[in-house]
Amino acid sequence: MSEAIKNRYEFTILFDVENGNPNGDPDAGNMPRVDPETGYGIVTDVCLKRKIRNCIETICEGKPGYRIYVKEGVPLQRSDKEAYTYLGTDEKDIKKMKTNDPELDKKIRDFMCQNFFDIRTFGAVMTTFVKNALNCGQVRGPVQLGFARSIDPVVTQEVTITRVAITTEKDAENKKTEIGRKYIIPYALYRVDGYISANLARKVTGFSEEDLQYLWQAIINMFEYDRSAARGNMAVRELIVFKHDSELGNAPAYKLFDTIHVHKKDGVVAPRSYHDYEVTVDEDKVPEHVTCTRMI
Repeated sequence: MSEAIKNRYEFTILFDVENGNPNGDPDAGNMPRVDPETGYGIVTDVCLKRKIRNCIETICEGKPGYRIYVKEGVPLQRSDKEAYTYLGTDEKDIKKMKTNDPELDKKIRDFMCQNFFDIRTFGAVMTTFVKNALNCGQVRGPVQLGFARSIDPVVTQEVTITRVAITTEKDAENKKTEIGRKYIIPYALYRVDGYISANLARKVTGFSEEDLQYLWQAIINMFEYDRSAARGNMAVRELIVFKHDSELGNAPAYKLFDTIHVHKKDGVVAPRSYHDYEVTVDEDKVPEHVTCTRMI
């Protein structure tokens, strides 16, 4: 594996949606997530990580060390068993083996981190190992995202749709169309801030410079390879990266994020495109020993 990163990073992503549902809430009929107090739109960190995972799986298909642990159709226990196979044991003998090998936890953790990009990046809770009283079951990843929030309050629209295909023979005797509903946001620009700890990368997962470049590529393209009817017009518009000169960092994260300003252009009341906004970075206010790069 490549050497772990040596610099701390913070980054900000701006992405938008047009006539779509960026993150439906299953507890609310799949309506777009909205903060009920302010009306601002929300997209969860889990949703964004899913997009990044899917993108990595696409651009790194078949590349050793870049498999995805949390993925559809693959039980986590199945992937966990690979570590036991690698060590030449199984769940039944693991406690006995741990008694004889104090480094067992580290060996399992390192195996999982080396083989699965998302464990190396975001960390993971590996229930199989937790149940067997192994300390490697919970891995804290160096890359963390918050919730994305829209720049302005959003308006959710319920759109009635019809189809000519009837579900059952009985229904076909009485009607010629069926009615359904879908929820959209006409337009919204979202912002999410992220953090990368070089300290955790070195001590825990081994997240490397090569991993970092793939992460930037996946963030930039996370909606390009994941189109659907609900998310047809979504795009990452900005990726602003702050690189510290050291492992532990040279400035508080909030000071860096405060240099980014997003606001509507003069005369715009209801934004309907990214061009209705202006994005600026006060680079002269970025602290010493921190470099700001606008990657898009």
